[in-house]
Amino acid sequence: MPFVNWLKRNLVVLAGLLTLGYLLLPNVVVTVFSFNKPKGRFNYEWQQFSLDAWKDPCGVSGLCGSLSLSLQIAVWATLGATLLGTLIAFALVRYRFRARGAVNSLIFLPMAMPEVVMAASLLTLFLNMGAQLGFWTILIAHIMFCLSFVVTAVKARVMSMDPKLEEAARDLYAGPLQTFVRVTLPIAAPGIAAGALLAFALSFDDFIITNFNAGSTVTFPMFVWGSAQRGTPVQINVIGTTMFVVAVLFVLVSMVAGNRRNRQKA
Repeated sequence: MPFVNWLKRNLVVLAGLLTLGYLLLPNVVVTVFSFNKPKGRFNYEWQQFSLDAWKDPCGVSGLCGSLSLSLQIAVWATLGATLLGTLIAFALVRYRFRARGAVNSLIFLPMAMPEVVMAASLLTLFLNMGAQLGFWTILIAHIMFCLSFVVTAVKARVMSMDPKLEEAARDLYAGPLQTFVRVTLPIAAPGIAAGALLAFALSFDDFIITNFNAGSTVTFPMFVWGSAQRGTPVQINVIGTTMFVVAVLFVLVSMVAGNRRNRQKA
């Protein structure tokens, strides 16, 4: 039968599309309910189409303040984790030193460890140090747990690099700094960018570690959690939809830029 044969040929593609649709379904729901005008405190049932929340996304007290704080922490955590993670990745791949195997194993611990364990451990450390919980403790905690993901992404890229390219640069009288800037760094850039994007997403989205080490500071995930207990404002859906659209546009722009580069090389 033609249909059965077509189904067999495209079964993997159909399964992938169904899985992708299932993953995107929550984003569709969030987007649809960002145009809702609920009658009560909770935005769980469709009542009436409205653009009020889009016209005033900061209409809820504390929402935009927590969003701004989360963005600041995510940016600084990304910069810190990317810088340290890149240096650690190069050191683990390019150099031989004592306890190198132990360091490799320790790098993966935050990725395998439950977040609540790491959150409680960091809280104990900060309390023993007498540190005041707030912006800086959150930032340090975020850099700590984002570091492993950056190291893993950059390390994979560095391991795949051809050392002959750097040797060719040195043969052409390029100094160590010039070789690194013009040869090593451009080749490692995709891995560094992937690690940075992953760190930003993890930092911005984190709730468990942040909740343990925030004190009275309220980030956007904590604001959403608190709002869910007493009434979910539609503006949260607006912020979520905006973030999703920005992420999709970023991916599309990256794909278009990559395709253009490939066509130019061809």
